[in-house]
Amino acid sequence: MKDEKEKQKHVRLVLVPSPFQGHLNPMIQLAATLKSKGFLITIAQSTKLNSPNSSDHPQFDILPMEDKLSDEDMSSSDKTGLVLLLNENCKAPFQDCLSKLIQLDEIVCIIYDEISYFAQAAAYNLKIPSILFRTTNAITFLVRSSPAFRLRAEGRLPLPDPMSHEPAPEHPILRLKDLPISNFGPIQSFFKLLSNAMNIGSSKAIICNTMTCLEDSSLTQFQKQNQVPIFAIGPLHKRVPVSLSTPCCFLEEDKSCITWLDKQTINSVIYICTGSIVTNSKKDIAEMAWGLANSRQPFLWVFRPGSVHGSKWIEALPEGFVESVGERGCIVKWAPQREVLGHEAVGGFWSHCGWNSILESICEGVPLLCRPGFGDQKVTARFVSEVWRVGLQLDTEMERGEIEKAVKRLMVDEQGKEMRKRAMEFKLKAELEIREGGSSYNALNDLVEFIYSF
Repeated sequence: MKDEKEKQKHVRLVLVPSPFQGHLNPMIQLAATLKSKGFLITIAQSTKLNSPNSSDHPQFDILPMEDKLSDEDMSSSDKTGLVLLLNENCKAPFQDCLSKLIQLDEIVCIIYDEISYFAQAAAYNLKIPSILFRTTNAITFLVRSSPAFRLRAEGRLPLPDPMSHEPAPEHPILRLKDLPISNFGPIQSFFKLLSNAMNIGSSKAIICNTMTCLEDSSLTQFQKQNQVPIFAIGPLHKRVPVSLSTPCCFLEEDKSCITWLDKQTINSVIYICTGSIVTNSKKDIAEMAWGLANSRQPFLWVFRPGSVHGSKWIEALPEGFVESVGERGCIVKWAPQREVLGHEAVGGFWSHCGWNSILESICEGVPLLCRPGFGDQKVTARFVSEVWRVGLQLDTEMERGEIEKAVKRLMVDEQGKEMRKRAMEFKLKAELEIREGGSSYNALNDLVEFIYSF
């Protein structure tokens, strides 16, 4: 009888990401993690929309999948409609690709992103076991599964006051304004996507990129609501070195910012990055810029081309700003975020509260200034500030005086020092979770055994 490790060398998994940066990166990290456990990995990727560069990931086999998207589809601001269309377009091509692949090699399991649910239907049709991968946190699922649908059933959506501070049903720590309801397209499309994404169908298990030290009670409740095993194996980005899970960046990382950071003092720099999708008005950017300038804190600002609709780059910044801050500020189009957050000069992170960014920040002991954009970011921001207490939320209109005060509270005041202390405590807990005997370490081993049982 062959040794178990020898058997695993012949176990092929097909991973199906969603082609958006916040979804692609954790799937690549999951692929690298499973590869390190001896599995053969094939990644199915759409042919047009945000396809990862195969040369960046030579350790994986790539399965091209026709998505039939037009240029107009891909540039649409209706991201919900785009995801629905992508699922419709990819259903038949993916099943056809799988049918050809299984004639050449046995596929033991398909692991798919929750918003690439077309993969679950294909797996079912071809009688291949499937596992759902959630790239958000557990609390977001719980909030989506009840309050959001309840409000819709009661006819209270869209909310008359989208900024309402009324407590959310069943989750009083949240306000109605914090509910993860997308503003990318019609509300009917959002709930159609949500229903499809939350339906695990015939899938055998759920993988979550989260940690019990942050979400123990939420994961317990999450498990009670599901009849399949749940494997909380995060933080995935800490499991494998960057060299084995090259990030999918749609802009080139400007590593010159590391040289600039090397010249700054410990915990002095606030790092600002509002993600790969969020856009701002020119007025908000002006208030943000002068608030940063007036705080007198050194800052590293990822100012993505297109951060202001219609702008190419920093011409959208207010006149005189760059000159006024001089060497105190460093502005780049994109940054190597994990390296930045791990730098000793960085003492705070102004974030849009995407789940990947939150995990990366907490795992480096860096407290947060939260300015969520949409969806699950609003839930996460509230938990960062009110439950985990490793950050504060900028909860008002963008106004330079409020921004200045918030930056100072985070970076120099006693409140910021307390948040940094709590973030460091979570950093240590996260390190223990992925070490031998930790909950995440055990969950990953259980997942490997589970897949191997198919």
